[in-house]
Amino acid sequence: MSDNILLNLGDEPRFNEIQTADIKPVVQTAITEAREAVAAVKAQSEITWANTVERLTDITERVGRIWGVVAHLNSVVNTPELRAVYNELMPEVTVFFTEIGQDIALYERFKTIKQSAEFDKLTSAQQTKLAHDLRDFVLSGAELPSEKQAELAALQTEGAQLGAQFSQNVLDATDAFALYFDSADALEGIPEDSLAMFAAAAEAEGKTGYKVGLQMPHYLAVMQYADNRELREQIYRAYTTRASELSNDGKFDNTANITRTLEISLQAAQLLGFANYAELSLSTKMADTPEQVLAFLHNLAARAKPFAEKDLAEVKAFAADKLGLAEPQPWDLTYAGEKLREAKYAFSETEVKKYFPVGKVLAGLFSQINKLYGVNFIEKTVPAWHKDVRYFELEKDNRLIGGVYMDLYARKGKRGGAWMNDYKGRRRILSGENAGQLQTPTAYLVCNFTPPVAGREARLNHDEIITLFHETGHSLHHLLTQVEELGVSGINGVEWDAVELPSQFMENFVWEYDVLAGMSAHEESGGTLPRALFDKMVAAKNYQRGMFMVRQMEFALFDMLIHSECDAGRLKNWQQVLDDVRREVAVIRPPEYNRFAQSFGHIFAGGYSAGYYSYAWAEVLSADAYAAFEESNDVKATGQKFWQEILAVGGSRSAAESFKAFRGREPSIDALLRHSGFDNAA
Repeated sequence: MSDNILLNLGDEPRFNEIQTADIKPVVQTAITEAREAVAAVKAQSEITWANTVERLTDITERVGRIWGVVAHLNSVVNTPELRAVYNELMPEVTVFFTEIGQDIALYERFKTIKQSAEFDKLTSAQQTKLAHDLRDFVLSGAELPSEKQAELAALQTEGAQLGAQFSQNVLDATDAFALYFDSADALEGIPEDSLAMFAAAAEAEGKTGYKVGLQMPHYLAVMQYADNRELREQIYRAYTTRASELSNDGKFDNTANITRTLEISLQAAQLLGFANYAELSLSTKMADTPEQVLAFLHNLAARAKPFAEKDLAEVKAFAADKLGLAEPQPWDLTYAGEKLREAKYAFSETEVKKYFPVGKVLAGLFSQINKLYGVNFIEKTVPAWHKDVRYFELEKDNRLIGGVYMDLYARKGKRGGAWMNDYKGRRRILSGENAGQLQTPTAYLVCNFTPPVAGREARLNHDEIITLFHETGHSLHHLLTQVEELGVSGINGVEWDAVELPSQFMENFVWEYDVLAGMSAHEESGGTLPRALFDKMVAAKNYQRGMFMVRQMEFALFDMLIHSECDAGRLKNWQQVLDDVRREVAVIRPPEYNRFAQSFGHIFAGGYSAGYYSYAWAEVLSADAYAAFEESNDVKATGQKFWQEILAVGGSRSAAESFKAFRGREPSIDALLRHSGFDNAA
């Protein structure tokens, strides 16, 4: 057991050698050893930072890293066997961390350090971590009576299980759907690269012809380009009813999971003295109250809605006049919108995609990061969980900064969407055989782009490039930290509604011609992106931006309202809440069968509960931060300042303080309104 890979993960784990059968004994062994180590900490009469806080970090990091690897594999190479052991162990892992959070003896030791003479000798990062730890003990129920602690622990365990089940239901419902076509006749209008993707999907199952699924590259190819209206409606219905009672005979239905998740969240919040879950959620965020967030969202929705109405009227008129769609339905609007874009701006997304092979895009991304921060990316061959995964080390002045795994392509058994997670964080190790060493951070960057087919290099459309820059922004936040205290280094300890600042900030560079031209090479000519085509893309930048914004406000308001509910009885009417929000802010009313909430993994399985507003909240910050580059003639100097005042400090100080240190003032919404095209009358 002692030589098992999972117990000896190292800087670059041998992912390809991890055996599912080893996971359960390893995780259980790690938890048993951790409990013994925690008991030893509490048995010491002396109470110091080193023998309590630092030692507990050692203990929890080991368990967390092992479980983090298991959870990561479960999301990117999901198998029935892996899922079974993951689901079996999740309650044990949840109970372990809950026990620590509720341990009154540990809590008292932490309070003693806060009140001791040693506290004044701690670094500012250590003091911030201690403050966060004390807050988290309270939020974990350390001050509750034992019977209430047990009740809270049971709710947290059940909640973790429900979140996992929610995500698995969405994955299973997505993977279970497929349409097969012997010829491409029914796929008229869909670009060649997407047809090749469909053919490769069929071939992977030993079939000829084409397979169309619900993975995002498949879904978008049909909705955006398929001339076959019946096919668009069929795919739209399948996609929007995933994980509901209307698909797969209800086998993967998330409806009851949502209701129970909301009940659990409310009960847990009220046990801790909050009126509702939103108040609990905001206790660790920049925003102060649900009312403040709701006012922000309603204001932004009101500003965006006139533009959204104008967007919709324009595409409906075009659909009627040019496409013969007198009454365009939701499954027509993406298709009609693409046709209108081509007519209005004289270019198509298919044309743009031909310029961006993934290798050139990555090289351009790394070049831009080098211009901003002087950091280099060096590819290294290491064991990975799939043949398509690439690994890069970041270095500056021949000094290792960290590493990032990039898993870019959609495939069966991989959770949809795009995200960044961490394998390990930056930390100065203070004790043990590695005392004095600096642990460098490592990130996972995961996307679901159209995979390469028929031996051809994958190419990215502009939206995918934006997604890549976004997730890289998250990765840089984790990797470029200079804080050496794990609890507040990188993304750790950063308020959730500020964590999107570095990611959304990076998106802005994808709208600079020099950046795009530098990562382009046409698939036939090898030429760079023409300036004329780029100018058309910029002209279309805010195309249908109003509709996009009100859609985001719909999601965020629904999330905040259902989590602001204080009456358990009314929680069962969450669908009514969504309907009411749509009546207020939406311009596109979906059909009655639409079951969007049942696949809204961000808030029911992804950590954004009462936090989806963070995207809009942080976009105010990111647009204002990028404005500093627009105002400066020295990109390198401004980049260094952004690194030092935002990225480097991680969670060691509040996001508000970090933003003010960078900008020299409070954030302003003006840049976001200008970038979105909302600063002019609709």
